[in-house]
Amino acid sequence: DLQPLATVLLSLSFGVSIITENIFENRFTYISELNRMGADIRTDGHHAVIRGVDKLTGVPVTAPDLRAGAALVTAGLAAEGTTEIYDIYHIDRGYENLEDKLTKLGAKISRVKLNNIK
Repeated sequence: DLQPLATVLLSLSFGVSIITENIFENRFTYISELNRMGADIRTDGHHAVIRGVDKLTGVPVTAPDLRAGAALVTAGLAAEGTTEIYDIYHIDRGYENLEDKLTKLGAKISRVKLNNIK
């Protein structure tokens, strides 16, 4: 369950790290979003090779599932600039009032209603 959050942490750490996922298939779907933020992560089957970078940059990203969504929120908080996260219904399934809790900790985070979505 902590694999996506650990990946965010390792992406901002010095050196090279390897995460192995032997339990679930397709558990690295969020990595392309982290790479768009400036992470340097390559996947090969059940392994992710993470080369730490100095910073992440805020960009629009899409949460593919609950745990990946939480990891993208964490990455967005660590990133320079603004990060927009779409498909947050995944996050809402597992984290009640996440934006309120993070704001109380000092995060600048808000939920924005999109005018085009019905």
